[in-house]
Amino acid sequence: MTEKALRLGTRRSKLAMAQSGQVAEAVSQVTGRPVELVEITTYGDVSREHLAQIGGTGVFVAALREALARGEVDFAVHSLKDLPTTQPDELVVAAIPVREDPRDVMVTRDALKLADLPRGARIGTGSPRRMAQLNAYARSHGMDIETVPIRGNVDTRIGYVRKGELDAVVLAAAGMNRIGRSDEVTDFLSVDTVLPAPGQGALAVECAADDAELIAALAELDDPLTRAAVTAERSLLAALEAGCSAPVGALADLPPLSAPLERGDSRADRQIVKEMRLRGVVGSTDGSTLVQLSTTGPVPETHEAAMALGRELAAEMLTQGAAGLMGERAQ
Repeated sequence: MTEKALRLGTRRSKLAMAQSGQVAEAVSQVTGRPVELVEITTYGDVSREHLAQIGGTGVFVAALREALARGEVDFAVHSLKDLPTTQPDELVVAAIPVREDPRDVMVTRDALKLADLPRGARIGTGSPRRMAQLNAYARSHGMDIETVPIRGNVDTRIGYVRKGELDAVVLAAAGMNRIGRSDEVTDFLSVDTVLPAPGQGALAVECAADDAELIAALAELDDPLTRAAVTAERSLLAALEAGCSAPVGALADLPPLSAPLERGDSRADRQIVKEMRLRGVVGSTDGSTLVQLSTTGPVPETHEAAMALGRELAAEMLTQGAAGLMGERAQ
């Protein structure tokens, strides 16, 4: 007799379906049970307002969590950067799989790189974080660009470029990779130019906190290094009291190794990785002011240590004036 299928709650977008499908396959392999996708429409999917106007925080998540609470699905998959930093007691993030590429990318006309865009180039993005850092980059490099607020799925955003309405749009590398469209990327933005959103490129697999059997099964998908990194990033975001639509970037990664890796070695080898570098940035959307700091410490081995790393860097950023820059998120 075939075991009852597990129900995975997912948003309906092409990207959400692709990443949920990948998780479904992994969960099926771990549990030996079939997994069916249950498509759920969220407020963020139907609203046409810009994310900065509707607050951003939780707009892609609430409906999935409500379905979990009602028992309509057994677990849900979220883009981690969409999750509010406060976790409901009745739910648990049982797994954070290995992170995809966290960088932002550009799709531009004529396959131009960011540095080669012409004067007056119009760059589409709905993210205040991206606007702040792109405008800061332009100011420091003597460029004349205009950042234009846009919304929509990947097809819609790239369509602005294909139709000649914009010179470039900014997207997440992880999303382009997951839907098999990375060949359309014309420029991978260095994290030294644009620091990604906290948790960007990572997924969160969430289920009921009292479902011990499912929690244990989903934990097989968890990557401790990814979890430590995104926990530090989201702790910084929480300590800044900022939502996911605020102009805040954060990335916890591994400092360059002093010796080159031998063939077959992995940067994620727990015997090699000893330190983690956490970088954070807050900026005015016009790029005139950035508060950008970093800290390096031992790879956090506990949730509390990762949280502490984020809080410490946030405290330093606040002393440098970060709080005054985050007020723009409501505009």
